[in-house]
Parts: sequence; C-alpha cells; structure tokens
Amino acid sequence: MIRVGLIVNPIAGMGGRVGLKGTDGEALTLALERGAVPLSGARASACLREMFQCRDAFVLYAGTGKMGEDSARDAGLETVVLSGGAGNVTSSADTVRIARHMLEIGLDLILFAGGDGTARDVCGAVGENAVVLGIPAGVKMHSAVFARSPKEAGRLASDFVTSARVRRALRSSEVMDIDEEAYRNGKIEARLFGYMNVPYAPGRIQGLKSGTPVSEACALEAVAQGALDAIAEKSSRLLFVGAGTTARALSSAMGNEGTLLGVDAWLDGKLTAADAAEADILRLLKTYPRGKAMIAVTPIGGQGFIFGRGSQQFSPEVIRKVGRDGILIMASPGKLESLRGAPMLFDTGDSGLDMELGGYYRVVTGCGQYAMYMARQG
Repeated sequence: MIRVGLIVNPIAGMGGRVGLKGTDGEALTLALERGAVPLSGARASACLREMFQCRDAFVLYAGTGKMGEDSARDAGLETVVLSGGAGNVTSSADTVRIARHMLEIGLDLILFAGGDGTARDVCGAVGENAVVLGIPAGVKMHSAVFARSPKEAGRLASDFVTSARVRRALRSSEVMDIDEEAYRNGKIEARLFGYMNVPYAPGRIQGLKSGTPVSEACALEAVAQGALDAIAEKSSRLLFVGAGTTARALSSAMGNEGTLLGVDAWLDGKLTAADAAEADILRLLKTYPRGKAMIAVTPIGGQGFIFGRGSQQFSPEVIRKVGRDGILIMASPGKLESLRGAPMLFDTGDSGLDMELGGYYRVVTGCGQYAMYMARQG
C-alpha cells in the first residue's frame, strides 16, 4: 500500500487578489484587513478529488484541521491525522514539523499546497530525502516542483500511486524563492534554496520561471507598439495592464512605467490606479462593462501561465466581466520560443472558466506582427 502525505499552507495565496503578492510577515494581517479569503484548502481538495478513484491503493496522512485534514474530508477521503497546525493561526514551523514527521515515518509521496515559501519550508525539512509534489496555491511559484494545476497534481499523484514505473521516474528539481518585501517594491531578488525529488512527467510539472534577457529590450519596445495598435483597434477606454517586463514596456510606451509586479488600470490612456487589487478592478468595471475594457497580459517565460501565477487580481469574476475578446496577450518571439511549443496555460481557480478560455489567441509579437498560439487549461 502506497502512503501519501498532504500538507496545506492555509494562508498561501491569500495576498494575491488584494494586491499584496504574498503573505509573509505582516502581509497576512493586511491581507485579512483587505478581505482576503483562504484558497489553498480548496485547491488541495481539487487535487485529492482526482485521486478518489484510486483511494483503495493508498493511505493518506495529513496535518490537523486546515493543514490537510479538512481538505481530505472535503474530497471524501479518509486520512490518518498527524499532529501539528491544529490552532487558528499556523506558521511555517508547522509546515516544517509535519514535513519532518512525514519523512521520519517514510511516506512514499508528500503533497503540499502552497507557493514558493511553502516549497522552501518543505525543502528545508526533507531535502532530497523524500519524493514531493507541489499543488500550486501561492501567489509566486518560480520553483520547478509544482504541478501545472491542482487537478494535474491529482492525476500525477494517482499515476504515482498506481504505477511502479512512475514511482521510479524522478527528477531533482529547483526550489526558488524571492524576497517578498523587495517584490512588493518592484524588485525581483530570487535565489536557489535547494532541490527536491519530484515525479518526472514532462508537460505536467511547471517549468522553472525564466527571466527576460537584456537583449530582448528592443523586442519588447516593438511588442509594446504592436499592443498599442491592437488596443486602438478595440476602441476600449479602460485597460488593465498585468505584471512583468513585457507589460511594463507597454506602460512605458503609454508614458508611465507603472507597477512591475502588479496590475495597473489605465483610463483613456492615463494611469488611473496603480497596483490595483481585485476590488479596485471590479469597481472600475461597474462603469466600463464588457466591450469597453481590456486586459493586457503576457505568459510567464518558461512556464506559459497567463492567469493564475502572480496576477490573482485577475480573478474569475474580473475575467468574466471583461470577456475572452477583451484579453490581449503580448509576448516577444523569444518568450514564445521559451515555451518550446507547449501551450500557454490558464489556472484561474475556476475550472469551467479555464476551459471556456481555451483555444487559439492572436498574440502580439511585435509592431504589426502576430502569432496564433494555443492556450488551454493548466
């Protein structure tokens, strides 16, 4: 009988929609004040539901309460409850404690729901001495230890449980994390913290996030000009510009560099809200409905995610109000090449919406240049 562990970081991802880019330190208190709600437990449950059909082939171990037990119960699975994280307030120390316990009792696979910070805690506890798989539930996920989506994590975990071949195919993958305080101030200071063993499944595990080379500066200027032309074609008055260097190039072309790692709102070509949270975006959309608003975004280099990684301000409600036709995707030829033919991905947290958004998009790749590129559910 295969033994599987589950650790849920209950505060992971809470800062995303309220524009905080994480929940480290005092950010959690601020996130709660802004009305942030927990998301990671539901994403863990989505993973476990994919494992329900093979439930007789494994025994599930989980942290107490919201650190795993609640998600298992929600998915209809029985679980062996491990001590740790029983209180209303949990910390990284609880994650470390549970992960170490799982290592000590020799579980075959440890699933964890969170972001890069959670991956860092698990890595510190087990290193390369266990097999792990991340359920993406954080704001920032630069590490290469996460499945592309909660459902994909469940499918891969099911394969691991039922196939000895999958259990033998492992890869040592990078665990990255960034300084959240620097991140909130528009700086990316990422570093490698270690490696963990994950099931090797090309196309099912997200790639390590890749940056934008300096040599792409001219290409980004051309993309920005092409995006401006595309926006003019739509005659939209309200524009939301997502995160990243490609998006910043568009903001710069409009006269203001804006927020590198957040969402900015532009009204009639003027910056009207910098680093907007989901609530700010929805407030603006009350005045400018579908057809009068657009979202300009770029896929994450090396991963391909359009929504669901680092831009949770674009929530399912926001995306539905703007509509599929209002989504403008920008990418330099080099960024598209970094995807190596793999599709761009959606992981909004709403499976139905992700499927609705799937299909080919006209991606702006330069001034007057476009590429038809497939996007689908992560």
